[in-house]
Amino acid sequence: MDEIRLAITKRPTDAQMRIIEECFKEIPIEEVISGLKFAKNRWSAKDAGVLKVGRKSIIQKEIHSVTNEQAQWRLNNWKMMISNYRRRGYSYPTISRIKKILIEKSKKKSK
Repeated sequence: MDEIRLAITKRPTDAQMRIIEECFKEIPIEEVISGLKFAKNRWSAKDAGVLKVGRKSIIQKEIHSVTNEQAQWRLNNWKMMISNYRRRGYSYPTISRIKKILIEKSKKKSK
């Protein structure tokens, strides 16, 4: 069995060490490296303040206080809305979910 030695800034707890050892035993090293790269990139983005929020948060932000009339206007001008959403980097599944909720909102009566 091979051994890996690392210089770390903070000593892991015994429970954390068990988890790390378990991961290295069960997961192929290529997958461990891939996961570490993902975690490092996420950490860097979070540290820099550019980590994008999840899709659910994006959708909530877009439709949170939209009125019936605003939802109808957005649907009537959907091509322009799509280009705005794409410019902001939203994926098509996210845009589709926004449209679905806007359709529901447009059918409800304003208070």
